[in-house]
Formats: sequence, structure tokens, C-alpha cells
Amino acid sequence: MIARALLFPLCLGLCMWAVPGPVAAQVKPGTLLTAPRKPTTPAAAPASQKPAPPPPVTPTPLSVKEIAARVKPSLVTVSFTGRDGAVEGTGAGFVVSPDGLIATALHVIGEARPITVQFADGRKFEVTEVHAWDRRLDLAVLRIEAKDLPALPLGDSDTLEQGTAIVAMGNPRGLDFSVVSGVVSARREIKLGEITAGNEMLQLAIPIEPGNSGGPLLDLQGQVHGVLTLKSALTENLGFAMPVNSLKSLLAKPNPVPVARWLTIGNLNPREWQPLHGARWSQKSGRVQVEGLGQGFGGRSLCLNQREVPALPYEVAVTVKLDDERGAAGLVFAADGGDLHYGFYPTAGQLRLTRFDGPTVYSWSILKNASTPHYRSGDWNTIKVRVEADRLLCYVNDHLVIESQDQQLRTGKIGLAKFRDTKATFKNFQVAKLIPTEASTAPLDKSLVQQLENLPAAPQTDVRLLSALQTNAPASRAVLVARADRLEKEVVQLRKLARTIHRKSIEAQLMKEFDQPEAKVDLFHAALLLAKLDNEELDVTAYRRQIDDMAKEIASRFAGMPDETAKLAALKKFLFEENGFHGSRSDYENRANSYVNEVLDDREGIPITLSVVFLELARRIGLDTITPAPVPGHFMVLHTPGKGERQILDVFDGASIVSPARERELRITEEDLQPASKHSIIVRMLRNLITAARRSTDHAAMLNYQELIVALTPESAGDRVGRALLRLQNEDQEGGRLDLQWLMENRPRGIDLERVEQLLRSLR
Repeated sequence: MIARALLFPLCLGLCMWAVPGPVAAQVKPGTLLTAPRKPTTPAAAPASQKPAPPPPVTPTPLSVKEIAARVKPSLVTVSFTGRDGAVEGTGAGFVVSPDGLIATALHVIGEARPITVQFADGRKFEVTEVHAWDRRLDLAVLRIEAKDLPALPLGDSDTLEQGTAIVAMGNPRGLDFSVVSGVVSARREIKLGEITAGNEMLQLAIPIEPGNSGGPLLDLQGQVHGVLTLKSALTENLGFAMPVNSLKSLLAKPNPVPVARWLTIGNLNPREWQPLHGARWSQKSGRVQVEGLGQGFGGRSLCLNQREVPALPYEVAVTVKLDDERGAAGLVFAADGGDLHYGFYPTAGQLRLTRFDGPTVYSWSILKNASTPHYRSGDWNTIKVRVEADRLLCYVNDHLVIESQDQQLRTGKIGLAKFRDTKATFKNFQVAKLIPTEASTAPLDKSLVQQLENLPAAPQTDVRLLSALQTNAPASRAVLVARADRLEKEVVQLRKLARTIHRKSIEAQLMKEFDQPEAKVDLFHAALLLAKLDNEELDVTAYRRQIDDMAKEIASRFAGMPDETAKLAALKKFLFEENGFHGSRSDYENRANSYVNEVLDDREGIPITLSVVFLELARRIGLDTITPAPVPGHFMVLHTPGKGERQILDVFDGASIVSPARERELRITEEDLQPASKHSIIVRMLRNLITAARRSTDHAAMLNYQELIVALTPESAGDRVGRALLRLQNEDQEGGRLDLQWLMENRPRGIDLERVEQLLRSLR
């Protein structure tokens, strides 16, 4: 066996284990693997037996150059995008079937990410299906829509002997494919935690480059004998490959998953939105994004909202930002679900109201164009339409810009639209009888406004002033630079103040939530407030409605009076089988995993956030046998049925039942299974965020989270110490001094008060 610390996969971008999962090494570093299999000596043939026929003649070996030339057309670069849309992982793959099957390593394709493959000749394909995959073997077979591809012949890896010469190929840096040669060192079994490669792996004496994961391992006849998976972190000339016979078993018994089901990252909630006419609509952190040409004329594409439209009159609004002002994107209303609807949207710096009466340009009417100084080009703009029986009123940033008496359409759905090859982002979609304007919100006290705005103005750069300053240019420049430095410091302070005000608002809402009996605390709402701390524009109401809708859909499947077993089975099927919720193994440390709204968006999270979603859905469908189990290091839930034994469920792993052996391995005690309070769950989520921020040395974010922890646990001396140190790191000496003073006044146990006193004296 090999310690996990000695190995890492070969793909660029992400450092992902060959066998994904939070698994621990079973042996100490340097422990030897099981010894290579010794060749057996055949028994001597009886004298009367005819001599065996001579072995078949081995084909003449090809040169490495010849193998590279033959294999290159079958090699592909496999890449996937991350949560931010950028390419996050890159590896290799190779054609195994002329009708579009590509073999690679599973860790190369990430988890629930859009996948593309590109050939050396530049052809690029979107993956349409994950045809077969096995996490235990770290193998995957992808399908693309292509025919007559040059498939590589698969050999028999059981015949590959120790010392056999081999060649490894891949595309570690895009199309700059590489080829290296070496020998088979041994056959090894690698055990990583509970996950064991079912077959022995091939240990290779070969200088494998990063990014070769998923590439083919070939003999000198050009036959594939393995799929490259791991390399050693200790030496450049040690790597590992999964035997190709394991890949053959996947090809023989595939478990195909359509890419629409595999791709859960950024999928629109079908209960909320219905895309029409093509283009790529996605959702992230409460924002809807669109790109690509639609199938309607002019590249038109719609995304209709599924909410019930109020009776006339009503208002619909959204805030939109275009990546290019030559494009067009905005609102649609009175839509029939096809080609009939109104549209109100910015285009070319103007606002436009249109009516679509059919699928062609001849059934399109521009009711009015309007130019206005209230539209902010290249920035966010809030557009709103008030639909009345006899007129349409169109606003931008609370200013009326278009009024129309057109009455052709009045019934139908509302939603979003884009035209041409536009990239646009939408947020704060609203529909109501009346949508309040920004001006209708309570204004800030005038004295506070004056204090915030009474900052020294920058020097005026008129001709007279410039002439005067030039009489002593060095001194003038020094004064201006000093003034600019002061203003920059003021900007920093103002931004800090704005963040503090926002944090205090979140803190007040959390304190209000927890200032009531435990049974009435809405854990999901509290978790959303936590996410809103880092995303001020998060629409809490929309996500609360989303989880309520999810619960209603699960409950709608019940017949009669379902028991707890039926409810639990329905909940697990809905989350993990139908909607693809899963533990984030390849992107575990991403802070997005701690934001419960992004867990709903991406259907990916860490144990505690997935458990929050599971617990809240269980509560909403009346499954009261589920309680939170705060197992150290790996949050779980406990199912305590009315009859039968209790079950520990690992929501990170599809709510699978934790076996007794796994319980012992994790050293789970009965105390670990006592229900965690909702208050303690939120504090634990904050501590996870601090850990994630620490990895990126984001001291400002760490302090922000620690401030909330102290507000929620004011008597925790350890958290006071932590906040004091973070305040000092963030140049808040007065805040640090106050925390240290609190420690000296309260003198809690377990704190080195002498050291606290020394630190206080240094601050004085």
C-alpha cells in the first residue's frame, strides 16, 4: 500500500486525488507496497506428451516516434470549467470507439462540471454523456457526437510483465502533446482509506508530466494497457496506471448518465424558470446569466418565470447588466410560451419597447425607442414595466422613459429575454401588484449624509489652477500626491465602514432569529443570512421559496399516509438520484460550499451544508425522525425510526448508512450523536468559513466571521482571544485592546492572563 501523501494526480488546474473523497492514508509514508507477483515456473511436460507448439512470433516493436505518430490523432485534451466559469481542470483522454467514446480518468472530469474534449487537429466537442464511470477505479468513458474516430486498440493488461517497455502519452499543456517511455516496475495494490482499486495498479518507471492523467499507457505494438492515474510526489520517475482490463469492464457494462443530468452546476431551477429558444441560461448566487445565440430570429431566447402573474395592474422588474451595449437583454411579459410577447430592454444605449406577434422579423413591432440620461451604460440598471389594462409604463432606475397605449397583449407569463450573441446577467427579478422604488425606502438621516459626504474635495483642474500650480511644479506635485494618499485612505475606511454596517445588520437578524425557542428557529433562514454576509445582493426570499417548493414536490409524491421509511426514501431519491446533490470532493475548500444558497445552485457542498438542506427538507415534509449529528470533522444526521435501530446517515455521501466498522473507524461516540442546536450549527459553519479564509490569508474576511462568532458566543474566551488577534492583524488596535481588557476583567480559565497583560502593556 502507498500512503496518500506520496501521490497526486497528473492533471493541471486542480490538485485532485485519483480516487476522490476525504480518505486517509492507511500506512506511514515510505511503507512498501505489496511485493510484485513472482512469475510461476511451469511444470515439466510428460515424456509421452508431444512438445508444445512454438509461441507465436511477436510483432516487431515500433519506435517511440512511430507510436507517437499513430496515437496522436486519437488523443484528446479533456477540460472542465469550475464554479466561476473558467477552465479549472485539464487532463488527457483517448478514443476507444469510433462512434464517439473517449476514455479518461474520472478525476479529470471533476464533479458535475461542463466537459469539453479537443483533438490535436483543433476539433472541439462538448461531452453529451458520461457513458460509464467508476469512482473506485478512477475511470470514466465520455461520449461526444462524432463518428469515424480513430480508436486505439486495447491490449490485455494481465499479460503485461514486469520490465516490459512501455510508452505514455498525453496532452499536459493543451495541444502540446507529450510522449515518454519507460518500463513496468511492478504491480501494486494502492489502498487509500476505504477505497481500494479493485485490480492491481501498474507501477511505472517513467517520467510522467503533470496533466497526463487519463492518457493511454501503450506497449511497443501501440496497444493500450492502462490509463494514467497517479504520479509520485517523491520522484519524477514513478507513476501509476489503472490496468486497461478494468476499463474493458466499464465498456462492457456502462452506466450512462446524460450530460443534462451530470451537469448540475449552475442549472436553472426548473420550478422557477423555463428557458425557450436555445442559448445557455444558468444561475449562480441568485443571479441568472445567459450567453450564446438563441434560435429565434435575431438570436432571440426567452426564459419564462413560473410564478403566478398577478391580475391587472401589476409590475415586473429586474436589474440587468450587458457585457456589450450593442447587445440587448431585459424583460418579457404577456408571453404565450412561444413567439407572442412584449419586450422591454436596453439596446445600443437606448431603451426599447417591442411587441412580438410571431416567429419572424415581419411580425415584430418596435413600439418605441427612448434615449435617457438615467440609463447607466456598462453598469447595472433596474428596468421595470407597469402593465395596466389600457397602457404600459416603462421605467429605468425609477424614471419613466416610455409610455404606450398598445393593448394587443395582456395575458401570459413574465420573464427574461436576450437577443443576438449577447452575454447578460440579471438579478433581483420581481413581480408584484406594486414594486417599491428606491426613493420610497426610508432615507438616511441628513446629518449622517452630511458627515459622510463632507470630505475635502479634490483640487479643480481648470486652466487657471494648472497655471498657478506649474509655478512650483515639484511642490505642487508633492501636495497633490499627499492629498491623493489621504483620499485613498479615506476610501479604504469608508469601505470598511460599509462592510461593518452590513455585518451588523446580519448580526442583528441572526440574534433576532435565535432569540426564540429552538423549535421556532428557522435554520435554513439563518444559514442564508450567513451567506448574505459575503453576498449582499443575495435574495433570501427567493431561496426560501425554492426550498419550500422542493419540499412541496417531495410531498406531492406521497400517497395516503406514508410512514417514515417512505418519506426518507423519497427525500434521498429526490436529492441525490434525481437532482444530483453531492459532496464536493475535488473543490472541498471552496468557500461556496459553506453558502447554502450556492449549495442549492450547484447541488454541491460539504457535510454540514448538505446536512442543513437535508434537515430542512426533512422538517418540511414531516420527517421528524431526522436530527443533526455533530460528529467532529464530518457533520452527519441521525435517523431514529419508531421501530428498529438508529441509523447514522452521511449526507456528504448520498445519505448512505454509516456501517458499524465505519463508526468505529471514525470513533463516533453517543455524545457525537446528541442533536446539535441550530445555534451551534451556524457557529460551526462560521468556523469553516474562517478556515477557508485562512488558507487564502484573507484576514479581513476572517475577522468578519470571527466578529459574528463572538456576537453569537459572547462568553467564549477562546473566541475573544481569536478576535483580539485578528483585530490587531487588521490594524484595529482599539478593538484588540477592548477584547484583551475583557479577558483581564473576566479572568476566564484556560487563558494565559500574564501573556494577555503583556500584550495590553505593549498596546499602551
